[in-house]
Amino acid sequence: MTRKQNAHLANEETLWMKQTDLPEFESLKEDIQVDVGIVGAGITGVTLAYLLSKEGMSVALLEADRILHGTTGHTTAKVSAQHDLIYDELIHHFGVEQARKYYRANQEALEFIQNLVEKDEIECQFTTEDAYIYGISDENSQKIEQEAKAYEMLRIQGEIIDRLPIDLSIKKGIIMPNQAQFNPLSYLQHLVREMMKKHVHIFEQTVATDVEEGNQPKIITKNGAKVTCTSIVSASHFPFYDGKGFFFSRMYAERSYIVAAKTDQPLEGIYLSADQPKRSIRTTTFKDQTYVLLGGESHKTGQSHSSKQHFDALENFGRRHFNLSGTIQQWGAQDLITMDKVPYVGYLTSRHSNIFVATGYRKWGMTNGTAAALLLKDLIQKKENPYEDLFTPTRFYADPSIKHFLTQNTNVASQFVKGKVRFNTHSIDDLHPGEGSTIIHNAQKAGAYKDESGNVHVVDTTCTHLGCEVEWNAEEKSWDCPCHGSRFSYDGTVLEGPADEPLKRLDE
Repeated sequence: MTRKQNAHLANEETLWMKQTDLPEFESLKEDIQVDVGIVGAGITGVTLAYLLSKEGMSVALLEADRILHGTTGHTTAKVSAQHDLIYDELIHHFGVEQARKYYRANQEALEFIQNLVEKDEIECQFTTEDAYIYGISDENSQKIEQEAKAYEMLRIQGEIIDRLPIDLSIKKGIIMPNQAQFNPLSYLQHLVREMMKKHVHIFEQTVATDVEEGNQPKIITKNGAKVTCTSIVSASHFPFYDGKGFFFSRMYAERSYIVAAKTDQPLEGIYLSADQPKRSIRTTTFKDQTYVLLGGESHKTGQSHSSKQHFDALENFGRRHFNLSGTIQQWGAQDLITMDKVPYVGYLTSRHSNIFVATGYRKWGMTNGTAAALLLKDLIQKKENPYEDLFTPTRFYADPSIKHFLTQNTNVASQFVKGKVRFNTHSIDDLHPGEGSTIIHNAQKAGAYKDESGNVHVVDTTCTHLGCEVEWNAEEKSWDCPCHGSRFSYDGTVLEGPADEPLKRLDE
């Protein structure tokens, strides 16, 4: 990631973090020169740095917070090419050949991870699991039937089913066998240690803010230190450098939620509902106990009144079906979705020959992120890759891109207007410790949070990206922008892009 991110989640430390002792690294303090500079130490950045170091290239990996503590550390960590009911849609929008490429790229990413785990004997709870999508409505049962036809057309192994191996009643489901799950941080920790042996430069608490373009482009960091490279890769969640690619207008951000708790019920397989609200189901082991991870409840960032209602809904679902016990762990995640649902991976724009980007994984970052690293390795080394045209950020398909572009930007416009006309008459005196709200401060609209010690943090609620009004997220103690998904800490610090400047402080 490129910024301090997810610092105020409901439970910041996920199960993956609790089980993994990641090394710590110093920040970049002086100028350096390397072959490749990578911004963002999630699964793509770490995997790419690992691959390039094995090719003998010098690499610098920059992370604004702690490595692997952003989206990668908050995933459900399914390693699967079954990305919801996507293949019938891809065939209609892209054609059979491109849809088949999407499947192959993600299946090859799964096989890359599995082969590396087996070869290096990485202890990361990697298990092979059948993947299921299930429907409980007539509409989604029909969609599952269409998806099964797409599987057949693309020669994907799978079949229609009318019951699941777990106690959930369904009308229809579809299975994709031999997919997987693991602890992503344990897996990537091994790659980090291997990179360190190859003397990869890894820097934490190092915020990349800009790029000086040229034959030897430079990454500019917040403290002024520069990384001179032959190639630059933006592997941050949202691209830290846009280069007039206008990515903020071609993607939208969604929040989703995960609860985890002990269960005494046996559970094999990984599951996803076709119906709304989404339900993602898998298990993991923690301290010799089986935990079930339940994810879902997605919504556009900044467009939900309460995260608590989403956590509660997942917990209630778990108690009904999986006999949850003990303390409920819970955390949130943010994902970026492109207009056509395929990630942007490749040259930043058509005029950039040495600056690359990888973003927009649509909640499927374990395989999409690995596929991105494999593709970028080839592009950096000027090698051909069969998936370059599929993932290129410069692609455009009139259907569905125009329709989704208009829909998303109409939504942005409505959120912009709504934020400007809605007003709150609360004052600082109305806040209790631990509470935040929009208020009137010095005769203007502002946002205030009173911490547990009674200290009040007041910020301008105008997003520093394009001027929308941010909304208070009570459970995660953040200010979230409903227009383009930027998120800020209660004190205005940037948590998620595309904003790269903090909210203006009004309490200083």
